[in-house]
Amino acid sequence: MARLDTTPSDVPDVLAPGLRVVFVGINPGRVSAAARAHFANPRNDFWRLLHTSHLTTRLYAPEEQFEVLKEGIGITNAAYRTTPGSGDLRRGDFDGTRLERIAAELKPEWLAFVGKEAYRGAFGERAQLGVQERALGATRLFVLPSTSPANAAVPWFDRAAWFFELAARVFDRPPRRAVRALVLDRDDRVLLAQAQDELGTWWTLPGGGVDDGEDDAAALARELHEEVGLREAPELGPLIWTREHRLVNPRKYGCQQERIYLIRVDAFDAAPAFTKAQLAAQDTHDARWFTVDELDGVLTGPRDLQALVRDLLVHGPPAEPVAVGP
Repeated sequence: MARLDTTPSDVPDVLAPGLRVVFVGINPGRVSAAARAHFANPRNDFWRLLHTSHLTTRLYAPEEQFEVLKEGIGITNAAYRTTPGSGDLRRGDFDGTRLERIAAELKPEWLAFVGKEAYRGAFGERAQLGVQERALGATRLFVLPSTSPANAAVPWFDRAAWFFELAARVFDRPPRRAVRALVLDRDDRVLLAQAQDELGTWWTLPGGGVDDGEDDAAALARELHEEVGLREAPELGPLIWTREHRLVNPRKYGCQQERIYLIRVDAFDAAPAFTKAQLAAQDTHDARWFTVDELDGVLTGPRDLQALVRDLLVHGPPAEPVAVGP
């Protein structure tokens, strides 16, 4: 077997001792082999996802691959042989023992497999996305969606969410406490704020972080004024949902822990109260009312907001707050 400082491949390994995370692709494709760079296909989202999820401090180009070592990141492949597609690989192309050596000798904190097939090729077993029970010594394993253009069936938002999940575990910061509101008017319309950030454009329940010394009611009154223009502090209804997600800056917070209240108000003309500078800083750009039917196909946070609202309107607020998805 080749030493770790040599690479019998058209694309060199990007490795060093003590890295935060080593990404493991499946194998070089023809574009990467020609460029001698990992994930070189311009339609591959790998480099963009690294930056979007804050794993790197800037957007790198494939030809700058060795620069990411300074960010605590390395890159290798589960199989070295170049093929037109990963479906052309054979079982013998994979060598899981080499990854075990990388873990033992270089001691990265994480090995992150870019695609389930990279993991299955290395270990001969299927994996779900996320943290794996298997570990290689002290090195933990994580499986990400493939970033290949062939994996276009997985939306950008979902791929980015898994990269955020990994980044939160890599940086291991404390959680952020936050509060949000399901704001309904008398016609059961839902008031949402539009976010524009690294993930794209989506609609979320208004709210945000709770400052030190602030209670939930005060934090919500402040956030609802800033994000949707509700001038008078609303009457706080029941706590209906809790939500934990990692779609926050992982260099600052390990996750966001939200408490979500039901608030009933009379309809009003919703618009953010931010100045242009505040809008840019807060990633909030619009606010509007939606009927429940209009939520169909809208990218929201929580993702299953339409079903959650329908259930609440039929059954009423739960006796105890319900944990909802990201």
